[in-house]
Amino acid sequence: MRKMLNTLYVTTQGAYLNKEGETVVVNIDGESRVRLPIHTLSSIVCFGRVSCSPFLIGHCAENDVSVSFMTAYGRFLARVVGPVKGNVLLRREQYRRADDLRAAGQLARMFVMGKVANCRTVLGRALRDHHDKVDSAKMERIVSLFSHVARNLLRTEDLDDIRGTEGRAANDYFGLFNDLIVAQKDGFVFAGRSRRPPLDPINCLLSFIYTLLHHDVRSALETVGLDPAVGFLHRDRPGRLSLALDLMEEFRPLADRLVLSLINLGQVRKSGFKTTESGAVLMDDSTRKTVLIEYQKRKQVEVEHPFLKEKMPMGMLPFSQAQLLSRYLRDDIEEYPPYLWR
Repeated sequence: MRKMLNTLYVTTQGAYLNKEGETVVVNIDGESRVRLPIHTLSSIVCFGRVSCSPFLIGHCAENDVSVSFMTAYGRFLARVVGPVKGNVLLRREQYRRADDLRAAGQLARMFVMGKVANCRTVLGRALRDHHDKVDSAKMERIVSLFSHVARNLLRTEDLDDIRGTEGRAANDYFGLFNDLIVAQKDGFVFAGRSRRPPLDPINCLLSFIYTLLHHDVRSALETVGLDPAVGFLHRDRPGRLSLALDLMEEFRPLADRLVLSLINLGQVRKSGFKTTESGAVLMDDSTRKTVLIEYQKRKQVEVEHPFLKEKMPMGMLPFSQAQLLSRYLRDDIEEYPPYLWR
């Protein structure tokens, strides 16, 4: 278990969290191991057999600290949050635009444009850093194609066209993903995206980090008062947080880049994964802790936001985009600007 930035991840099986005054206490085998003031946290994420006292959960809700529960291997189970906050007029405008297919298309195209542009950046960095280890001609062709795709998205508001463009771009991008693995090629082979369950170590890493990203994006949307369940690109479906999935699109390539770094730098090994009888691939405790540490380190890297022209930790990007989305819905800005990674 580690406190990283403002999220406490608890992975030790059998841990028990309780409240003492204004402090969160983590107990293991009956002994207090960690004490953290509640005001230093924005969220707590519990993996596996980790429990919390009712008094702590209530205290977290009162202090805007969300508590999420995952399986030991990172599948989301539930989340406890306090009362819904934010301007009801903002949410009503969100619902109106989600019901208007043209207005929904105007937002959906920006989410997809951000994703395609950031996928282009991932491929461009691979060309720059590993020009002699990748299929340069093929990669340069896709990089050029993605530039045209991103620009062409601005000319359509049709949701079916936008989704089709996103699907074709995703196929082209993941078709090159195995080429981006330049180390440990015997242990890490990517044959295609598999989700439920992940069928190889790369998909296992992608799914786990996407889950962490989903948690952060959902928190950001709720912070500004938006409903994470009502989206524009992803339509309403029971149990699906469609707006969180929308906003995630532009950040998925950044998560992909972290997966590539973990493998290419040798921070994770094939031995850290195991295949179950059902064919699902899971990571062991040590690998999962390594991924959590590197994810939080990445969130602390400072970048300059291309629209706001302000420097901020990468972990604040979902919050900045949620704020920009709310400003767009209030008509404070003319267009929603996706985050474009440099």
